[in-house]
Amino acid sequence: MIGIMSDSHDNRGNIKAAVQLFNELGCRLVIHAGDFVAPFAAGELLQLSCPVKAVFGNCDGEIKGLEKTVSSFGKIQPAPFRFRYAELEFLLTHTQFSLDIYIRSGKSDVIIYGHTHRPDIRRQGKTLIINPGETGGWVTGRATVAALDPETLEAEILPL
Repeated sequence: MIGIMSDSHDNRGNIKAAVQLFNELGCRLVIHAGDFVAPFAAGELLQLSCPVKAVFGNCDGEIKGLEKTVSSFGKIQPAPFRFRYAELEFLLTHTQFSLDIYIRSGKSDVIIYGHTHRPDIRRQGKTLIINPGETGGWVTGRATVAALDPETLEAEILPL
């Protein structure tokens, strides 16, 4: 299982809840689609039982601090972040603005994005597109994450 989160915006309580859920699900990877905001919030992911892959979001101001914090349990970099995992090609980004270009390229099995704070799971051609919604819960009042089974390519939105 792969855990997916985004837009945690310093909500440490919800980040801790996501970590607990991902550990209970036995996630082998957690993906964060940006907007931790501060390094202390990202540090909550140290309690995960698996590595993290992440991108910076538009509200991540302390870049060096986030790089240092995340480097102890994973990797964070500017979007787009392309990587291969479980024999799938992933593209991780924060904003939705280039989604159509990424989808049309046909290079990705899974595209993950955030920024809108709204959950989205859909297929377009061969590509599965996922926005886990907002982990922070500040904008919509609904805190969510997503779980992806890389073997079946089935994903679901999970409330915190």
